[in-house]
Amino acid sequence: MAAAALTREGGEDAFRRLFRFYRQRDASDLRGVVDFSAPGGQVFRSQLSISSVSDQDAYRAGLQPVSQWKAYGLSGYPGFIFIPNPFLPGCQRHWVKQCLKLYPEKPNVCNLDLHMAPEKTTDLWGQSKEQLRRRGSSKWEPRSLLEKLRWVTLGYHYNWDTKKYSANHHTPFPSDLAFLSEQVAAACGFRGFQAQAGILNYYHFDSSLGIHVDESELDHSRPLLSFSFGQSSIFLLGGLKREEAPTAMFMHSGDIMVMSGFSRLLYHAVPRVLPNPEGTALPSCLNQALCSDLPVGSVIEHSSDEDWQVCAKYLQSSRINMTIRQVLAEGQKFPEESGTNGKGQAPSEDSYHENSKAKRHKPNRVS
Repeated sequence: MAAAALTREGGEDAFRRLFRFYRQRDASDLRGVVDFSAPGGQVFRSQLSISSVSDQDAYRAGLQPVSQWKAYGLSGYPGFIFIPNPFLPGCQRHWVKQCLKLYPEKPNVCNLDLHMAPEKTTDLWGQSKEQLRRRGSSKWEPRSLLEKLRWVTLGYHYNWDTKKYSANHHTPFPSDLAFLSEQVAAACGFRGFQAQAGILNYYHFDSSLGIHVDESELDHSRPLLSFSFGQSSIFLLGGLKREEAPTAMFMHSGDIMVMSGFSRLLYHAVPRVLPNPEGTALPSCLNQALCSDLPVGSVIEHSSDEDWQVCAKYLQSSRINMTIRQVLAEGQKFPEESGTNGKGQAPSEDSYHENSKAKRHKPNRVS
C-alpha cells in the first residue's frame, strides 16, 4: 500500500522516493513488485520474431528454441521486452564462469584497475579461487579480489570525463557474448544488431545501482540487452523524467530484459538485491547440469566441477548482470575529438554501486 501511495503521489523526484522505499523494505513487503513468473495486471504477452533465429543458432548460444520462449511487455512502456529464463539447462553456468574467470582479464577494464597496479589485477580468478572455495559464513573474513570486483567493461570503453565512447579506447569484444546477444536481439526484431560495448556489474546483497539513463551510445535505434545470473533483484523502470514514478519488477537468474524504442532512454535503477525466491543457496536453474552433447559450433563450454564450485560459492551472496549495447550505427563513425586520449578517468568504485550505508544515491549509467 505504501508503494502504491508513493506511485500515485508523483511530483518532484518520485523515482528517488520509490528507490528509497524498495532499498529499505524487507522481503515480506514487496507486494507491488511485478513478477513475470506470475504475470498479470499491466503485463501482456509480447510477440517474438521466431523465424529470425534458427533452432540450431539458439542451441549454439545455449538458448531454447525461440518458439519456446515466453516474452512479455508492460503497458505504458513500448519497446520494453522481458524474457524469463530462456537458457537451456546448465548453460547459465558458462556465462557466470566467463564473467568471473575470463572477462575480467586484460585487456578488459575493471574497477580494481583504479587503485591497483596492473600486475596485481592479473588473473583475479587464480588469486581468488582458493579463498572463495574455503569461505565460511562469517562476514568478517577478508574478501577475495573477485568479491571486490564491481564492474568490467568490454569492447568500446566509456570515457568518464567526456561521457562518450571513443575509437581510441577499444578492445576486442568477446565472440561468445556477441553471438548470444545477436540471437536475442534478432528474436526481438533487431536483426543485424552488433554487440560493440558491454558493462558487467557484480552485485552483493548490500549493493544497489543508482538512477540513470543509458544515452551515451551514438545509435539509440538499437536495443539495450540485459542478462542476469545468480541471486534476484528489484529493477525499477521509470519515464523520461525522474518526476515520473517507476514500475518495480523482479529479475531472477537467467532473465533477459530488452529496452528499445521509447523504453531505450528511460530512467532505471536497481535498488535492491534479494535472495532467490526458492529459499535455497542457489536457484534451481543453476544446479542443472549441462548436456554432454553440445551442437557443432556451440559457444558454450563445459565448466569443470572445480570451477563451478568457485562460481557457486560466489553466487550464494551475489548477482551478475551483463548489459550489451551497440554504440555505432552501420557505417557510422565517431566524431573527431581533440585534446583527449580517449580513455579519461574512470569513476570511483562507489559511484557504480552503493552499499547499505550510502545516504545519497548518485546517477549511474548501467543496469
